[in-house]
Amino acid sequence: MTDTLALREPAELALALMGARGFDAFQATASSTREDEINIADGEPSLLRSTDAGRLALTGIVDGRKAATEITDLGEKAVGEAVEALLAAAAAAPRDDANRVSSGQRARIVQGPQEADLDLLTEKARELLDFFRRETPKVNIRESVVAHTLVRSHTVTSAGTELEANVGHHSLSAFGMAREGAKVSSFAYRGGSCHDLDRHASEYFGIGEMLRDLERQLDARPVEGKFTGDVVLTPPAVADFVGWFLGQLCDVQLIAGSSLYRDRVGEAVGSPLLTLRSRFDAPGMTALTADAFVAPPVEVLRQGVLATLTPSLYGSLKTGLPHVPTASDGWEMAAGDTPRSQLIADTPRGALVGRLSMGMPASNGEFSGVIKNSFAIADGKLGPALSETMISGNVARMLLDVTGVSRERIDTGAFLLPWVRIGNLHFS
Repeated sequence: MTDTLALREPAELALALMGARGFDAFQATASSTREDEINIADGEPSLLRSTDAGRLALTGIVDGRKAATEITDLGEKAVGEAVEALLAAAAAAPRDDANRVSSGQRARIVQGPQEADLDLLTEKARELLDFFRRETPKVNIRESVVAHTLVRSHTVTSAGTELEANVGHHSLSAFGMAREGAKVSSFAYRGGSCHDLDRHASEYFGIGEMLRDLERQLDARPVEGKFTGDVVLTPPAVADFVGWFLGQLCDVQLIAGSSLYRDRVGEAVGSPLLTLRSRFDAPGMTALTADAFVAPPVEVLRQGVLATLTPSLYGSLKTGLPHVPTASDGWEMAAGDTPRSQLIADTPRGALVGRLSMGMPASNGEFSGVIKNSFAIADGKLGPALSETMISGNVARMLLDVTGVSRERIDTGAFLLPWVRIGNLHFS
């Protein structure tokens, strides 16, 4: 399939068939993905390929009973068989009056590079290879990808929604570890999406900095003793932190009644230094929801004050809360006024944390986890890499204990985030 016009036929065919088979409400999304990529494995070029994939996703509701399915064969026979299977699945599903489809939504989105430039992708892959070999020879790049992706989609519902999108982006990523004799570092990953590839490949998403840090992590050591100190979270660690918070505002926690913020809209739940808002039109993102709503900009945290919750239409009907459409990704934390070097200089004792492996915090926010790709901080100076070091605390409390936000940020498409300093974490 070459454009969204070609996707209309299977989507509208499915819509007609579901209507004829007696579904009360239904949704169909036909999509195609074109990807051109260059892979690097174990520090060597390994693959150059282009792939095309089509998909048809169907959702049907009968008497409040909902079912969904996906197929990759978009031919008329396959679509008809999928509709019949969907009807049988819906008949066996539990009844839930909150099952609905979107109505009256209209959008046509075109963003990002619409065609691949293989010469440009090759140039960026060569830049990464040259950087690995010249700057960080002790690092083994297990896998690295330079790619261009174009996703086209056409969505229709029985209630009059029609959404089209042509969204292209470039992506770069690197995943690896350092090794020297018997010494081995932890694994680390950096990557993201962008519209333009006009800088050196190592400058995107902190890839170059990560590779240099991996070599420093060959001489890691445990933290000395137990103490209470500060962490300076790098943007990848901030992403884990933000992900937990966003999860508290949406369907699963709200419907279960376990959200710590269910009744706190309008209250200060974080430091005044924190503002978190959407950027659903960021590289690789689309300002549409999975349940076929246009997702307008939204601010969830405004100088520490909770501005809104984000239930879907289903979550809204289950909880009675206002519906706030949100895309799957695309968030930014406002930059602060402090250089990231000053965040470290202001830390008496603690750690610069590259990765926050805290698992699933308890319902009250309590957690304990290992910090990885991290470095000790003592008297405002960066020290050795850390191994076998744990921190514990409460994620909700961490929001309130933010004492610094950097001017610098890293943009990965899914997230645009600064470095963040947080106090009162327990180290062991």
